[in-house]
Formats: sequence, structure tokens, C-alpha cells
Amino acid sequence: MTYVVVDSCIRCKYTDCVEVCPVDCFHEGPNFLVIDPEECIDCSLCVPECPVDAIYSEDDLPEEQRHFLKLNAELSQNWPVISEMKPAPPDADEWAGKKDKLEYLER
Repeated sequence: MTYVVVDSCIRCKYTDCVEVCPVDCFHEGPNFLVIDPEECIDCSLCVPECPVDAIYSEDDLPEEQRHFLKLNAELSQNWPVISEMKPAPPDADEWAGKKDKLEYLER
């Protein structure tokens, strides 16, 4: 099992979660974070740290978000590891409550 970042993170990219990850499984893209399923040790420490509830265990992933499992695996191979907290984008709070943000994902 792994943990998965879903569309709630897109354009918010709060990095509170990366600070608590003991194995550095988070990868950073331009406006989204992903989890490398090969590195994730299923510790769940990141879940309560996410202010927009964008992290789910693979087993609890809502059906409409299942495609993010493949997307996290794919993008984690191309994006660099992030292991330290960074400031959120200036407009992150404006995007925090929005739904269905996949169209805004920058690769």
C-alpha cells in the first residue's frame, strides 16, 4: 500500500507533509506534489499535516480520484525529491477549497 496525493493539492502545494516524511518520498512539480509509491513506507505521518486533505491511503482513495495513483507513480519518476518545507504559492489559499483542479496541473 502507498499514500497518494490527489487534486486538492494542485495550485495549493502546501509542503507541511514533506517535513514529516521519514523517507523523502515526496516529489515536487511546478504546482503539485506527488508521492513515489516505491519509496512510501505507509507510515501515514503526512496525512494529518496536509491542510487541504489531499493525501489518502491507496485503500481509502475515493473512486473518482483513483487515477491519481498512476499519476503519482508517473510524475514521481520525473520530478525532484522535496524534503524541506517551502512557502506555499501566494494564491494557495484562494485555490484551497476548489474542486476538480486536474486541468490546472502543470507538468
